[in-house]
Amino acid sequence: MSRARPPRLVATDLDGTLVRSDGTVSGYTRAVLAALDERDVPVLFVTARPLRWMEELWPIVGGHGTAIVSNGAIWFDVPSRSVRHLWGIDAEVGVALTDAIAAAVPEATFALETESGIRYDPRFVDEWDPRPGSPRGPLRSIWTDPVVKLLVTAPRVDPERLRTATLDAVGDRAVVTWTGPHLLEISAAGITKAATLARVAAELGVTAADVVAFGDMPNDIPMITWAGTGYAMANADATLLEVADATAPGNDDDGVARVLADLFGLDVARSGEEPLQAIDRGHR
Repeated sequence: MSRARPPRLVATDLDGTLVRSDGTVSGYTRAVLAALDERDVPVLFVTARPLRWMEELWPIVGGHGTAIVSNGAIWFDVPSRSVRHLWGIDAEVGVALTDAIAAAVPEATFALETESGIRYDPRFVDEWDPRPGSPRGPLRSIWTDPVVKLLVTAPRVDPERLRTATLDAVGDRAVVTWTGPHLLEISAAGITKAATLARVAAELGVTAADVVAFGDMPNDIPMITWAGTGYAMANADATLLEVADATAPGNDDDGVARVLADLFGLDVARSGEEPLQAIDRGHR
């Protein structure tokens, strides 16, 4: 789609969007990101990934040195490897939420994503990134730090029932989203990818109208609809495709890079450069 002028800020999800299905970032995509960095156009990674899944990607984050992780709960400074701001759920609110969810879905199990790592309730089975040394126990005893994402899973429960029951149990006390059928991610009230992206954009002096965003799953909807131009990947969830302004080629076809090259008039050749392994554990 045509624009009167190129965007001033790019915001992109990672898994299913910038990252290919095999967990790599292609040489072409990296070259496009580097070309934009040379033009001083910030490309913000805005992801559900926890900090521990980002280390391989920091080298391509760009000179602006900023990323948004854990669905907007952490605004991260890459050069100093430090959290600029964290919006978490404290124990008083969080334990009440888990009690309400467990009453509605007795099969539900929980894990707590914190700045320092993950913690599990006794029944939680981590199918994505098991951490055997992580604290495990009753939530009241392990909820000692603000939680950036409360994870809820119930593998034997119908996904629609799990979502509906959890949304009803949580209400407006927190934000519930998902990137797959059997795992829900809950953030503090008012915290989404869009909310934190708006804060970063404001610091950079950029309005929503000058932001282009890319995503593929329901947790990207707030960001895609907030940005002046929101692209859904061709492989995106139907709910995102319905609200996006445009569709980009799929993540396995370097869709983000191809759209950006067109928007900014970049002449970047597709090379045989070795792809960057970014680790793919699904959409979490």
